[in-house]
Amino acid sequence: MIDLRRLRVLRAVSHYGTITAAAKALHFTTSAASQQIRQLGRELDITLLEPHGRKIRLTPAAQRLLEHADAIEARWEQAEIDLRTARDEPAGLLRLCGIPTAVAMLLAPAVAPLVAKYPRLSVHIEEVEQQAGYDLLFDGSVDLAVLESTPDNPTAGDPRFDQRPLVDDVFDLVVHSEHSLAGQESVQLGEVAGEDWILPAVACTCRQHTLSACGAAGFTPNVVHNALEWNAIAHLIAHRLGVALVPRLAYLPPHLPLARLPLDGGAPSRKLLTCTRAGARDHPAIAATLTELATVAA
Repeated sequence: MIDLRRLRVLRAVSHYGTITAAAKALHFTTSAASQQIRQLGRELDITLLEPHGRKIRLTPAAQRLLEHADAIEARWEQAEIDLRTARDEPAGLLRLCGIPTAVAMLLAPAVAPLVAKYPRLSVHIEEVEQQAGYDLLFDGSVDLAVLESTPDNPTAGDPRFDQRPLVDDVFDLVVHSEHSLAGQESVQLGEVAGEDWILPAVACTCRQHTLSACGAAGFTPNVVHNALEWNAIAHLIAHRLGVALVPRLAYLPPHLPLARLPLDGGAPSRKLLTCTRAGARDHPAIAATLTELATVAA
């Protein structure tokens, strides 16, 4: 019999990339995690790890075993749901996480009616960075995440996760309310090619969306200011220091003198998605939350 706890260590090594990181996530010592991998290899009479430069990587045999381990994890998740009976009213602790915009504009308004409807349900929400959401799902710290679809995400067919589209968050041009374009119903991005621009920080995917949209419109923006938060970007615009592309779900203080202008000719958008562990989507509390999220997103 294969010890399923050792399969979990192998899955963690694959997910985090090193034995040290996997051990930390599993609250093991590095030597204990290494011992679990060695013992699993001995039980199956296969080599699971091999040198790769200064690092290690999973062998082809380990990759094949990993496919079965992911399938076992998903079936176990489904078994727990079946044993609790999917018809049960949502109850217990539900742990959610999301990127900042998702927490403010999607999770908060979805959870409020949920906890009012199901008094036996308690919900914990955590604001996270993009990659942290997948790590928290993988190690079981959260049950549902609302994240952005990016090239760095696990692939759509990744057997560890169930990822599905939630909403397209379209970008608008935001200018000062007294800007010459402020009264228009929509604008072409090229109309502000010569303006000073305010961009999100390098780590934010919205920066790349802006640069790509400007490039498609035939110009490179003159980036004068960079900011970490939409609130800061809004205040910079309000003081006439530049213009910016801002996703529609991003909250901008209503008292500031700003104008949001839809873009003609195919506005850029970022795609937000819901993500659970494979097999967990039918859990009563998760299913109820997904229904509320779909309502809010619509």
